[in-house]
Amino acid sequence: MKLKPLGDRVLVKVQMGEAKTAGGIIIPQTAQEKTQEGVVVAVGTDTDVIKVKENDKVMYDKYAGTQVKIDGVEHLIVKMQDVLAILE
Repeated sequence: MKLKPLGDRVLVKVQMGEAKTAGGIIIPQTAQEKTQEGVVVAVGTDTDVIKVKENDKVMYDKYAGTQVKIDGVEHLIVKMQDVLAILE
């Protein structure tokens, strides 16, 4: 399925958190903290507002966006104002 965000929205593929601590303890998915990082998959049509491009690794606001599953993979549709930083 293809999804193209509109306006100042960005489609982000959510990166899953670490399932194991440094000491080797496995953390169940239900106890893991919600991640705030992902990779930009698609950008909206408002090129004046959007400052990221596809394949940028970004950090976004913790409770931002609308969750969608595309081909079984977690994605978020977030507003550009909810993207906090580009990770390098």
